Amino acid sequence: MKRNTQLAIVLLLAMLLLISGCGGASSKQPAPDEGAKEAAEENKEKEDATSSASLAKYTPLDQLKDSYDVVIVGAGGAGMTAALEAKAAGMSPVILEKMQVAGGNTSKASSGMNASETKFQKEQNISDSNDLFYEETLKGGHMANDKDMLRYFVDHSADAIEWLDTNGIRLNNITITGGMSEKRTHRPEDGSAVGKYLVSGLLKKVQEQGIPVFVNADVQEITSKDGRANGVKVDFSQANENKTIAAKSVVITAGGFGANMDLIKQVRPDLEGYVTTNQEGSTGDGITMVEHMGGTTVDMDQIQVHPTVQQENSYLIGEAVRGEGAILVTSKGKRFVNEMAARDTVTAAIDKLPEKSAYLIFDSGVKSRAKAIDYYEKMGFVKKADTIKGVAEIIGVPTDQLQKTLESWNSAVKNKKDDAFNRKTGMEHDLSAAPYYAIKIGPGIHYTMGGVKINTNTEVLDKEGAPIPGLFAAGEVTGGLHGENRIGGNSIAEIIIFGRQAGMKSAEYAKTVK
Repeated sequence: MKRNTQLAIVLLLAMLLLISGCGGASSKQPAPDEGAKEAAEENKEKEDATSSASLAKYTPLDQLKDSYDVVIVGAGGAGMTAALEAKAAGMSPVILEKMQVAGGNTSKASSGMNASETKFQKEQNISDSNDLFYEETLKGGHMANDKDMLRYFVDHSADAIEWLDTNGIRLNNITITGGMSEKRTHRPEDGSAVGKYLVSGLLKKVQEQGIPVFVNADVQEITSKDGRANGVKVDFSQANENKTIAAKSVVITAGGFGANMDLIKQVRPDLEGYVTTNQEGSTGDGITMVEHMGGTTVDMDQIQVHPTVQQENSYLIGEAVRGEGAILVTSKGKRFVNEMAARDTVTAAIDKLPEKSAYLIFDSGVKSRAKAIDYYEKMGFVKKADTIKGVAEIIGVPTDQLQKTLESWNSAVKNKKDDAFNRKTGMEHDLSAAPYYAIKIGPGIHYTMGGVKINTNTEVLDKEGAPIPGLFAAGEVTGGLHGENRIGGNSIAEIIIFGRQAGMKSAEYAKTVK
């Protein structure tokens, strides 16, 4: 009995020491410094931004074949769309992505996808036409758009929305972006950011179709024989392997060069010092490879600066926030521009301000309609108060002036007339539903409108304007469609519309190769 009692006491003491040791470790742990906090937050942001893609199971390298019917370089929206269409045409496609996850810049897209004469517009009694979409995009691009490309683009936009819907990707929540007069920006049903939803849906479909996706696959060169693209050379750096993969046709969907600051400074030295919203893989590799194959480029100096970028994290605040009713004010609490003008116009207005920054002001109604704001809030970008006075105090603008600005804006919404700046869209709801919110923004490099020159068949063209056999391209890697200024919502439309065309046409060509 005595021995049992002693054993019990020893066990009890051991448990107490274990408990106190655990408790002591957590309670005495030093608080992380600010740098550690910021690093943790940054890592969390990156994880959230690519969560669906990073959770995907990509194809193991040991399953790589020596040849495929169609090789697709880049696993963004255009690449995955092209792969699905090539597969549907009976071909054997493969996707090669240099980053560690699929998605590219598509993952960061926020506002939505523009399309006209869609079934969802008709269901919601939105009167729109392809001709109006064409005219407004041409005007937004300063009449410099490739008109053949633009005509194909608008005329196939409704089909693209329908194609996505048949693939389980429904974009039936419709809003409006700057430079448009009708609601044609299609979003997920819950109003959330379009990019992650689109990438998740396309990646799921790609994997359901058994299309191999290899990540950490850095394509270095397009191979050719007798002037025809016939494969690629790939560096699998993590596996310390280099491979040459044969193909009957090659599709370049490697994105733009918005993260290549050296190239940007070369073509647009005036943009030095701007932050960029682009993911780090947007370095223009596809453009370089195509040029080495004899392809040519167009509009390389046409780089879009987005007006509403959270500067500290270089994070895009989507146009849907303004489309759902937000306004922009200066540090003095005054409006200074038509918030729904084209992006270059709004950017120029912000750049004229002494601080080169402004504040987005909105209420709980806007927040409920633009679900991306929930994410911005999690990331710490959003300031909140129960009253406009409270918001003014938090962001440091004159309280009386901000109150006056809001009253004037609400009056303009009520009367459906903005005498101050002639805004005509995004005015369905006033800003009167507490609580109120503010996000500080400034311009940032967002989109490279220039790139590889293609035709409406997505064939890459040489300097004489002739197609390079077997070589196709789609998405931000190409140029010409947007002219001198891209309309918000048109990039997602572009990657689906021309991604589909690239998949179909590359498959069509591959069938002719013996």
